[in-house]
Amino acid sequence: MASGKASAAGATEGFVKVIYDAKYGEFLGCHMIGMNVTELIAEVVVARKLETTAHEILNAVHPHPTMSEGIKEATAVAYGEAIDI
Repeated sequence: MASGKASAAGATEGFVKVIYDAKYGEFLGCHMIGMNVTELIAEVVVARKLETTAHEILNAVHPHPTMSEGIKEATAVAYGEAIDI
């Protein structure tokens, strides 16, 4: 429900779960279920390969409304910084 793009498409069922290293905040991976999550695979593969941190994900541009906002919002939830949920 937090995704404007998913809401506009009438596809509000699904989720993005992100996993970060507790010590350094390094992105370790994620689980995604829902419409068009295949569009998000490239972002998470690059994030993993570059050893991206949670704060780098939060500071990256995620245009609105897009499905990629789900990755940013899931990260914000993990770090207690969510504003849309």
